[in-house]
This record gives sequence, structure tokens and C-alpha cells, in this order.
Amino acid sequence: MIVENPAHDIGQRGISLVELIAFIVIVGVALGGIAWALNFNAQHTVDPVIRKQALAVAEAMLEEVEMMPFTYCDPTDALVSTATSAASCSLAEGMGPEPGESRGVGVTSVFNNVNDYNGFAVSPFTLLSMATAVPNLGVYSATVQVSAVNLGSITQASGDALLIRVQAGTQLTSVTLEGYRTRYNPNLLMR
Repeated sequence: MIVENPAHDIGQRGISLVELIAFIVIVGVALGGIAWALNFNAQHTVDPVIRKQALAVAEAMLEEVEMMPFTYCDPTDALVSTATSAASCSLAEGMGPEPGESRGVGVTSVFNNVNDYNGFAVSPFTLLSMATAVPNLGVYSATVQVSAVNLGSITQASGDALLIRVQAGTQLTSVTLEGYRTRYNPNLLMR
């Protein structure tokens, strides 16, 4: 009787040294990629916070500008509450601040009209109601551009509609907001 040994028929089982090294290299590259992705994600998790704060800065600046009067005359003109056009003013309101006007608390001559903000830039960002920078927002800045535009039946030549563009942010990210302001009550001085 002949007894067969099953171990001889199966052959040698296992992995070679080359296969083992290839496996280690492949797993190492895969783990390195996963580690890089996790590290990248951890470094950039604050980006939504920075962008949200930049948006809040832009919204605050846009609201400040939109709340200003939009009169024919400079608000310091005695004819401001009765003027029917810029021609009936002794001091017509022009684009940009009048000489000596600035923005801030304790300033002798403050911005007093929407178009005074044209070309305005602030860094670090400060709220109009505060004389100092907003805590923890010292890296944020804001710029404002105001320009006459066509808006529905209001023509650009009339100057009765303005586009207000506010860009705010940091060196890493910025947001731009736009708003419109019309001269719906050109004799109203209250905000």
C-alpha cells in the first residue's frame, strides 16, 4: 500500500521577501497620504471661521454706509432740508469726503453722507461706534467703493442711485458685498 503525503503535492506556501517589501511600500504610501490629508484638514479647519468673520466685517461696513443720508447738499449746508436738486445747494454733495472729513469717534468733521465713503479703507477694522479696533479682529480690513449706477428707471447721470461695494477680510481670505442706495428722500438728514 502506497500512502501519499499531501504536503508534497501542495508545494511551498508563503510570501517572498520581494512581495513583503512591495506590501510595506504600498501600505506606507497609503498611510502617508492619509496622514497628509488629515494634517491638511486640521490646518484649514479655521478657514470657515475666518470667512464668517470677514463676512460680518463686510456686513457691518455696508450697513454703516447704507444708513448714512443721501442728500443733494452736504449735510452742513443750510439749504440741505429744502433743496430740490444739487443746483439749489450752496455746497453740493460730491463723490468722496469733503476736505477734513473722516470716519471715527471723536473726529471733528465726520462722514455725513453715503458718498463720503468712496475710496475709504480701514485697517484694522473698527466699528463706527468704537474708537478702537474690535477685539480679536485686528487682522481684518475693509475698503469701500461708491459709484453712481443705472438702477431700473434711475439713470447713472442723475446720480440718484449708488452702488456700494465693500471688500473685507484678511491676507488669507476676503469677501465682497454690494448694496444699492437710492436718493428716495434727499432732504432727510436722520439715519
